[in-house]
Amino acid sequence: MPAELDPLLARYQLAQQIAVKAGQLTLRYFRDGEFEVERKLDGSPVTVADRSAEELLRRHITEQFADDRIVGEEWPEKAGSSGYCWVLDPIDGTHSFVSGVPLYSTLIGITCAGVPQVGVINIPALHEMVHAATGHGAWYLRGDHPPCPARVSDTRQLSEGLFCTSEVKTFTQRQRLHVYQRLEERSRLTRTWGDGYGYLLVATGRAELMVDPELQVWDAAALQPVLQEAGGTFTDWEGRATIESGEGIATNGHVLDEVLAITRGQ
Repeated sequence: MPAELDPLLARYQLAQQIAVKAGQLTLRYFRDGEFEVERKLDGSPVTVADRSAEELLRRHITEQFADDRIVGEEWPEKAGSSGYCWVLDPIDGTHSFVSGVPLYSTLIGITCAGVPQVGVINIPALHEMVHAATGHGAWYLRGDHPPCPARVSDTRQLSEGLFCTSEVKTFTQRQRLHVYQRLEERSRLTRTWGDGYGYLLVATGRAELMVDPELQVWDAAALQPVLQEAGGTFTDWEGRATIESGEGIATNGHVLDEVLAITRGQ
């Protein structure tokens, strides 16, 4: 660990670096389009790109922080004793990836004593990234432009805002299609620019709301620090600021109460 950095910032720096490296690896497969798609036990797709990118992330983490715990989507958990945990989703939006849609992301979250502290959302095919660490703000990178602060919008109500989600049928699977319908009715515009990209849109002020009825911890861990440091919120459908509920709502903060009135069935 670099001597000049405190433990969290050293990990934050590494997270940004390896998110770029993993994204570049996935792009090689994405551009070639030559990979086999397998199905996991839950029916979700996985490719050699997912597995190779997570292997790359794990290798770099272990080289610098051997005592850190690692939880990822594609490989078994690695135990750790440092109190820090890396939570990895090498390709968030594998359905998009295998379909040739460039909105997939690499997500890296870091928790300390169970509390999310660092988040990186990298969209390699669009050359966009948002990253954040608690107390250090959220930062937006686009192409070769210098980093600039990432800030949520100042839009005050859904009727003026953009509502994003990953997939409408997940609302049906949870018997909550009426929630989607009410959010769509209340919003100015609805788009399924989902997965990590939808959360990046909220964090950079281009969307006001992103809702997922189903999220794994590796989907959520990177999101909470990014949204909070950008001035927004990341909660579950009851309004709790957690990455453990299996669902997620990201907002610019202003529309949160309006959204929760719908998700809570009020």
